[in-house]
Amino acid sequence: MEFLTQYYFTLKALHLIAVICWMAGMFYLPRLFVYHCSAKPGSEMYATFTIMEYRLLKYIMNPSIIAVFALGILLIFINGFSTLGGWFHLKLVLVLALAGMHGLLSVQQKNFANNRNNKSATYFRVINEIPPVLMAIIVILAVVKPF
Repeated sequence: MEFLTQYYFTLKALHLIAVICWMAGMFYLPRLFVYHCSAKPGSEMYATFTIMEYRLLKYIMNPSIIAVFALGILLIFINGFSTLGGWFHLKLVLVLALAGMHGLLSVQQKNFANNRNNKSATYFRVINEIPPVLMAIIVILAVVKPF
């Protein structure tokens, strides 16, 4: 672990870059679903949204979430889990909630791809608000470390 300590700030920077990429996808994918709801299945617009959602998930969001967790775990090992306060435990729970949201969006992307969407545009508008709220709380916890 001593070897990794010298790269702590590089790993932390890479972790933050991965978080930004992941959050960009988490903000954008539900918005695409809102527009996808208005497209007629079988139409060119429907196919375009299906491709956009698939590529966003496969090429940006999935690699980003893997990097977020891999780098985050490395940073925990470097710092030592016992040195982290209660703020971190709450942050971890909220990050896991975001990961669950990622899973929910992945399922929904497959539903659209298979013409099985049964959710409304309003549902996706509401879902679209969850990642920014969770992210704001996570950032505040990480920066302020209130407890």
